[in-house]
Amino acid sequence: MMVPTSTIAATATRYAGRTQQRDAHAAALAKGSPATADTPARVEKRMMRLAATAVAEGVASAPKGVVAPAVSVFERILGKSELMSVTFLERAVAASRTVARIRIRSGGRTIGYGTGSLVGPRVLLTNNHVLGSAQEAAESLAEFNYQDGVPAPAVFALDPDTLFVTDPVLDYTLVAVRDRSADDVDVASLGYNRLIEAEGKVLLGESLNIIQHPNGELKQVALRENMLADILPQFLHYKTDTAPGSSGSPVFNDQWELVALHHSGVPSTDAQGRYLTSDGTLWDASMGEHRIHWIANEGARVSRIAPHLQQQTLPPAAQALRASLFALEAAATMPGVPVPPRASAGTGQSAVVADGVATWTIPIQVSISVGDRLAAVPRTPAVSDAPVPIGPAVPQRPASATSTSLQDALAAVEAAKAKEYFNEAKDTAARTAYYAGFDAAVDADGRFDALSALLASTHGPKPAYKPSTHVYPFVDLHPDRKLRSIYSQRTFEPEELVREDFRIQEERDSRLQGLLRSEAALSAERIALEADRLEADLPFNCEHVVPQSWYDKDEPMRGDLHHLFACEPGCNSFRGNIPFFDFPDFEEVVRTDCGKREGERFEPGAAKGIVARATLYFLLRYPGKVNGLRATYDQARLATLLSWHASHPVSLYERHRNAAIFEKQGNRNPLIDHPEWAATLDFGQGL
Repeated sequence: MMVPTSTIAATATRYAGRTQQRDAHAAALAKGSPATADTPARVEKRMMRLAATAVAEGVASAPKGVVAPAVSVFERILGKSELMSVTFLERAVAASRTVARIRIRSGGRTIGYGTGSLVGPRVLLTNNHVLGSAQEAAESLAEFNYQDGVPAPAVFALDPDTLFVTDPVLDYTLVAVRDRSADDVDVASLGYNRLIEAEGKVLLGESLNIIQHPNGELKQVALRENMLADILPQFLHYKTDTAPGSSGSPVFNDQWELVALHHSGVPSTDAQGRYLTSDGTLWDASMGEHRIHWIANEGARVSRIAPHLQQQTLPPAAQALRASLFALEAAATMPGVPVPPRASAGTGQSAVVADGVATWTIPIQVSISVGDRLAAVPRTPAVSDAPVPIGPAVPQRPASATSTSLQDALAAVEAAKAKEYFNEAKDTAARTAYYAGFDAAVDADGRFDALSALLASTHGPKPAYKPSTHVYPFVDLHPDRKLRSIYSQRTFEPEELVREDFRIQEERDSRLQGLLRSEAALSAERIALEADRLEADLPFNCEHVVPQSWYDKDEPMRGDLHHLFACEPGCNSFRGNIPFFDFPDFEEVVRTDCGKREGERFEPGAAKGIVARATLYFLLRYPGKVNGLRATYDQARLATLLSWHASHPVSLYERHRNAAIFEKQGNRNPLIDHPEWAATLDFGQGL
């Protein structure tokens, strides 16, 4: 499939405009290595990612003389070795199984070819200029194993009715693939490559690998023949003397993580602007685009495709399939590429040795600067069950004003001021479409199950727990554009809590680094334990209405926005992980602004209907997660929640939250959209 001339022209323009930066990169690489040529921030992210991989692979316990994959990459980045682990080849084979030739068809005949690769259990990624419409995709085919030798080719039809997303700017198309091929091969047997949004996958000067079907030919692999030459906001530029990419090819780093989607290049031209071949002769279209002498390649960054994809509004079935691409559980089955799990004891050691430099001791030693030198701070005692003094969240010292993440969060706060708070007509249409397939007339048991399935299948993007980014800027705003602590209704400016949470995170980091300096080597388990203690000692200004301890802080429960609310730490600690209760004498007794707490009972000072609907949502969305511990919910406490729900009608604030969360994570709270359904549901099924 020939790359459109407009795409080539845009790529050539971007390339020409970056000559000065590219020359500077080349000069830095000539004097040093990727570790010295790229920016300190990017080098830090890369080293951190590789260190996590090294720990996950257990390199610290590898036999003497055995070079683990992550360690050999460290050496290459530092310019000390070009040797490759044999694991590199094993992963190349695994990654190649995910790559297909796209046979582009129209009216029953083949009109061109492209390349695509699986990025989910049955989701294929290619270029927009390869498959530009759902109709085109419906007629086209994905041919896996189209290569020399065995196994035999497996031809799959595409399924754009289930999922089809395309974008001409990033030049990507995502389309569902049928479960089985024409000769009954299961698409799941081919594996897939994850769309990893995080940066740190490649540095300037590192080699890239491309698997492709150039001009529709048999599968070919360009191993380490492309070098990353420049990094643009949305694209990567990589240079090669021998192996151009073909449309839709996946571009991998040396760990076989997907870093880019190849889409175009910069052609060599004569004085008249005509394309030239590698031997200097004039090129014509009959030769195929792979015969052009490309002086550089360009691919869309996966770290830009992933968030763009998560922001798209999709129907429920498509949302569920999209969600599978980013599910942590699916990562463990990814072929070829190691996924760092939670750290465990015995896989490596780390310490902060001096001046904020983190050192991993593996077969080689790698030190990474993680910021300014921080003094050790004694850890405060863990939060007790006793009531604590309650006061406003006032920063003890400002968070770093140079933090890019902080500036991004503050920019989101500023942008929210211009956003429409709530659009009644738009929300009514969205609500109607969301429940279009739900039959409210089914029996109570069936109704609970059906709603639960709907909430799960439409819960697409799953934001990590980061209230300064996902809660404070817009989601939790009240009509006056301020935040209110959920239990006390104390008022805060969004910027105030954003800055405070960043300060708290800096304080946690400072204390953990102080501990690491004071104790030369700690196990991964001990580090995780200390991090948990610091989180308890220094909580964010945010409340999980369903306490984190009830589900071991697991995602996606921890970051589910439907039960996250602004809450000053005093009220957060006062409530602890105690379930809600309705005291008969609540209005007469002496109590704090946060509410009343006695033993295993807590009644909030405000927002009873709001927290009840958030909890009931949780039971619907995550049946079986509550009641795993002592003193959570029983039928009597469910009756309290339902009573609060009935006594405190849904507010404009809740409807705004519901609409804003729907845009962010794809699902809704049925108790806000249809309060009347609460009386017809058996929430005991969620226990």
